[in-house]
Amino acid sequence: MNKLYIGNVSEQASALDLESIFEQWKIPFSAPFLVKSGYAFVDCPDEKVAMRAIDTLSGKVELHGKVLEVEHSVPKRQRSCKLQIRNIPPHMQWEVLDGLLAQYGTVESCEQVNTDTETAVVNVRYAAKDQAREALDKLNGFLMENYALKVSYIPDETAAADAPAVGGRRGFNPRGPPRQGSPSLGARPKLQSDVPLRMLVPTQFVGAIIGKEGATIRNITKQTHSKIDIHRKENAGAAEKPITVHSTPEGCSSACRNIMEIMQKEAIDTKITEEIPLKILAHNNFVGRLIGKEGRNLKKIEQDTDTKITISPLQDLTLYNPERTITVKGTLEACAKAEEEIMKKIRESYENDVAAMHLQSNLIPGLNLNALGIFPGAASGGMSPSVVSGPPAGAQAGYQSFGQPQVESETVHLFIPALAVGAIIGKQGQHIKQLSRFAGASIKIAPADGIDTKQRMVIITGPPEAQFKAQGRIFGKLKEENFFGPKEEVKLEAHIKVPSFAAGRVIGKGGKTVNELQNLTSAEVVVPRDQTPDENDQVVVKITGHFYASQLAQRKIQEIISQVRRQQQPKASATGPPVARRK
Repeated sequence: MNKLYIGNVSEQASALDLESIFEQWKIPFSAPFLVKSGYAFVDCPDEKVAMRAIDTLSGKVELHGKVLEVEHSVPKRQRSCKLQIRNIPPHMQWEVLDGLLAQYGTVESCEQVNTDTETAVVNVRYAAKDQAREALDKLNGFLMENYALKVSYIPDETAAADAPAVGGRRGFNPRGPPRQGSPSLGARPKLQSDVPLRMLVPTQFVGAIIGKEGATIRNITKQTHSKIDIHRKENAGAAEKPITVHSTPEGCSSACRNIMEIMQKEAIDTKITEEIPLKILAHNNFVGRLIGKEGRNLKKIEQDTDTKITISPLQDLTLYNPERTITVKGTLEACAKAEEEIMKKIRESYENDVAAMHLQSNLIPGLNLNALGIFPGAASGGMSPSVVSGPPAGAQAGYQSFGQPQVESETVHLFIPALAVGAIIGKQGQHIKQLSRFAGASIKIAPADGIDTKQRMVIITGPPEAQFKAQGRIFGKLKEENFFGPKEEVKLEAHIKVPSFAAGRVIGKGGKTVNELQNLTSAEVVVPRDQTPDENDQVVVKITGHFYASQLAQRKIQEIISQVRRQQQPKASATGPPVARRK
């Protein structure tokens, strides 16, 4: 992207005039200017120089009474889904920019470009051409914190590959293969595919980490090719503030080391004598696997890195704070090594769990998985959950359907190993009460059928989101407490009751529907034959599988029941007395 288009050029302007302007502003060029009627083209030595020319000249320099417009030269066939957004306020939170971009369509990637300017620059790819066009129209000139955004197309090589090889601007022939992104670009990782590092730092060190006018944090961001959010406004008055680092694992570790170095220096300068530990925030779902069976994983990290590691208790978890604090004590070097090992384990757990969710979430009707807060990262396009965030306005803890119409409550019978009952109930019933509040569901454990029973039934009642939360936590708890081996998948049997008139639809002709269900969900779905309907004219459907498979099967079966009920409604009204329809 080192070819420039210069617009709004006066008819009187010559190539020499343009050369003198570039020389005056010390902007090198690598080929003669090609001047046309009202516009011109020029090549710069590299992309960084081209960016400097745009920032220095566009809309700021006059030639023969006309203000020049300078932007990347993009052939029409390459004006597709890729945009460059410049002049972004230097202190803007990425969440704000992400939200703004998402208004115009699906953002497939957003990469920060390293420049010499104070303001930020990003390259954005939208999923569709019309989305990019709308974003360009609406955002070019858009004011943010008194900075007017500058938006332009950048070459989309994928679009060019699909287009005919001929064409392009008159007078310009193709010059070799399409240029790849400059290696100097500070790529902003796709948050969906990367786990951010979340740290807690003492509030008194936040100013030093940010630096004068944000200089220190900008420097760390540039050096480590990362995006760093300091959540200063969260939990006002708290002794500690969360920091979220988005980058590659190496980038996160490098940023972490830099932040620890700043805290240590600030502690020395302010004569603080107590040890400043490293504190990492991790979602509770992954902590069990980090600790390992009988604490083996954690002990190994401590031994390998010569650190002392403690983890905050489960009792500290709340509905709005599913994270636990991992405190690491040791030398700076030891803490840095421990961070690498801890985050490696957490990323492994995350990738194993979330891969299944990403594959199946769009197939589960009636569930807003991204709003559930079960997994970090997925909550809002990669944005991490707040350490302590309040409920949405008007929400009752766990019972709202996240802006959707109120849905019917469902009852699921989940069968767990009899030996696991104590772990699910917890000391004096604390765990099951906490789980019930978190999920917004009624959770009860049915009495044992006999002395030697190997399984116990957990009765869960609540709407779909509550079912997802409650069952997800139960599956996770069984894994954490080692009721299943380290490489063994947690598979449980769940029973749901369906109206007897809908059982045939669940099975399908010749078992077609139930077979399709099994192929789609990877769960075993059985409708026992020759069942006698209960007093509510319902029969049992048995579902066996891992968590996501079971959830998907449950939702699909509930969808079938809803369809059957909707079809039954007009028939019921049609049987009403004919007098009711007469005038």
